[in-house]
Amino acid sequence: MKSQVQLLDEKAINRAITRIAHEIIEKNKGAKDIVLVGIKSRGVPLASRLAEKIKAIEGRQIPVGVLDITLYRDDLAKERTEPVIYSSNIDTDIDHKTIILVDDVLYTGRTTRAALDALTDIGRPRIIQLAVLIDRGHRELPIRADYVGKNVPTSRSEIIKVHLEETDGNNSVTIEKK
Repeated sequence: MKSQVQLLDEKAINRAITRIAHEIIEKNKGAKDIVLVGIKSRGVPLASRLAEKIKAIEGRQIPVGVLDITLYRDDLAKERTEPVIYSSNIDTDIDHKTIILVDDVLYTGRTTRAALDALTDIGRPRIIQLAVLIDRGHRELPIRADYVGKNVPTSRSEIIKVHLEETDGNNSVTIEKK
């Protein structure tokens, strides 16, 4: 039997994104040379939302890129089906820029590691920072987020589900307990 508990509603998600946008601006002393790169799939709309918030605060348009990490995952050999390959789309030069990788949930760190590999194949950023909506712990790699919407201690048997209007038709974050 599964039970589901809502962690964040639409307003809480919006507050978290607003706070992260302010933290990005503060840590980087403005928004110059920042490129937001969303990890497929829910990192992409989160990156777009962050770009809108930063533009509203700083008056500066921030480039947003899309990163597909499918071929960089270290668990492809375990998958029985062929991976679905999307395309990465970063329309700006990332060399010597501040890249903010954006994802929905940070868990083991393996997705972030794959994203770092994919980014370094594209260019040589000055610095790479990580922004996540949810950090649920259980790292398997030495990776930590620079910006976190909400820390949620979980057990490995629990599942965090992020729903965004752009991909799912609503905005919420839930935790399922088996």
